[in-house]
Amino acid sequence: MNASAPERLHERIRAEYLEMPGMRLKLEQVQRLCGIERTMCQAVLDSLVEAKFLYASLDGHYARMTDGGTFRPQAAWADLRAEGRFLTAS
Repeated sequence: MNASAPERLHERIRAEYLEMPGMRLKLEQVQRLCGIERTMCQAVLDSLVEAKFLYASLDGHYARMTDGGTFRPQAAWADLRAEGRFLTAS
């Protein structure tokens, strides 16, 4: 059974990102790299983002999730003291 064109593009773009760790490309650059039209390219990139393989940065670049560019919120600290005394459960 042959893979459909979108499936082949999906695998091609995944392979490019796996082959070049740290790669960050905008939609237009992925489009040129793969020689595909804009709508198809956007659909494939969206599916890779949805699959959590890629993320889209605020400046429009697409990069691998495992390349360390994702935002991870810091843990919050709580002060459980009231006027210098620890709170206790009653």
